[in-house]
Amino acid sequence: MTDATIDPPVGTGSRGRRISKHALLVAFGVVMLYPLLWMVSSSVKPTELIFRDPSIWPSRLTLGNYVDGWSALAHPFHYYLVNSALIAIGAVIGNLLSCSLAAYAFARLKFRGRKFFFAAMLATLMLPIHVLIVPQYVLFSKLGWINTTLPLVVPKFFAHDAFFIFLMVQFIRQLPRELDEAALMDGCGHFRIYWRIIIPLSVPALTTSAIFTFIWTWNDFFSQLIFLTNPDLYTVPVALRSFLDAQGETNWGQLFAMSIVALAPIFGFFLAGQRYLTQGLATTGLK
Repeated sequence: MTDATIDPPVGTGSRGRRISKHALLVAFGVVMLYPLLWMVSSSVKPTELIFRDPSIWPSRLTLGNYVDGWSALAHPFHYYLVNSALIAIGAVIGNLLSCSLAAYAFARLKFRGRKFFFAAMLATLMLPIHVLIVPQYVLFSKLGWINTTLPLVVPKFFAHDAFFIFLMVQFIRQLPRELDEAALMDGCGHFRIYWRIIIPLSVPALTTSAIFTFIWTWNDFFSQLIFLTNPDLYTVPVALRSFLDAQGETNWGQLFAMSIVALAPIFGFFLAGQRYLTQGLATTGLK
């Protein structure tokens, strides 16, 4: 009498592998989210328990950190949120206008030295902000722009960010040139082609650029610290730095609470354009 062998159900192995992969991804996700979860937890703990109780489940809850932190500085915290929002919105508008125009020129127009200027533009990506900040400060100081928002906004209207030019160039290159040729035959000039055809079709790339510009400008601490020394002009990152007292005791609870508040606009802006962001990154560079 022979022993009968029972084959495992079809798909059992692949289902087990999928479960293992998902479990591994969830574990990595928890590890990556732990600092954020710990900051959220610390924002509702009494300050004296933040470092004594490192768990993310607070033993005592309090909303006093949010109430006190909102008015702990020279101005209510919404004042700094408005300052950051104005600068970020100005940077977004400037980048979308100037970078899209430059990208259209590089992607569609033929002019002498195009490849050289495009390579030179890409080379600026390798220059860190710490190298550029000194000549920028000297220039803006001579213009009388220190302690104003102009150094943080005006350069964006002159195609200042090479990364977004490159992103839009790659996106525009995969758009059919037949659309341009048909528009030229109908009597359209380059600006009308740019405005009526390229811009509507480049919404995913424009949204991607807008999201990254907003997030990077909102989180920018170094440039804002250099150019904005007047407390009335402080943005959110510089205002958060004011919670750190070098001579006295730092109120960590209020700092973490206002940090959570500062993250809310970033999450909202990201979620609003998430669909276009994924589409823009997925299609950039495809032919």
